[in-house]
Amino acid sequence: MTGARPRVLLSWSTGKDSAWTLEVLRAEREYEVVGLLTSVNETHERVAMHAVRRELLRAQATAAGLPVREVSIPHPCSNEIYEREMRAAMTWARGEGIAAVAFGDLFLEDIRAYREERMAETGLAALFPLWDRPTSELSRQMLGAGLRATITCVDPRQAPAELAGRSWDAQLVEGLPESVDPCGENGEFHTFVTDGPMFDRPIRVQSGEVVERGGFVYADLLPATCPSGARSDSATRD
Repeated sequence: MTGARPRVLLSWSTGKDSAWTLEVLRAEREYEVVGLLTSVNETHERVAMHAVRRELLRAQATAAGLPVREVSIPHPCSNEIYEREMRAAMTWARGEGIAAVAFGDLFLEDIRAYREERMAETGLAALFPLWDRPTSELSRQMLGAGLRATITCVDPRQAPAELAGRSWDAQLVEGLPESVDPCGENGEFHTFVTDGPMFDRPIRVQSGEVVERGGFVYADLLPATCPSGARSDSATRD
């Protein structure tokens, strides 16, 4: 249709940067976001790296008013398998008339270069709406707009392990060591967004286990309807 905005998928990690990317894309109205794209560990039914339960991912998609395309990957997953599954997803996207995939990356040049190289092979454009925005300013903007998130994964080599399970809020950001990026862009931590202007309802969660596995500290989040104290041995596997 003449004048129609390009259709875009958003790479969705369940965290604050991808959530804010959705808010920015909708506000700018240059593109039409038609869905979310997320890799899910098929063995443990968790979003890769963030270790968020599949049902919470789907709750976010519902709150955002968008379908989510789940790319299933095995555990463990080689880079070869990951890229194969993502190519299949991109083939599907082209068939749906999608022109680009948007990413919430902020400043890591090597990550952007990798994404652009892979996307160039698919015929789809790669978009980076938040690129190079100062992260101190960006974190204040997110929080000021009402974004709410919980830290689900911490790399204790880069950030205090006790951040796992805490709310990513102004108090936490202000108290971070100088070496830790306020948005965790260097992989210091990962988050799960529970509320914000990109959602039409909050995601109700309750805290589960906090455990260390594979060199990372994970805080499990459960849907608020789960029995208190529920446990899952797969809670922290990526």
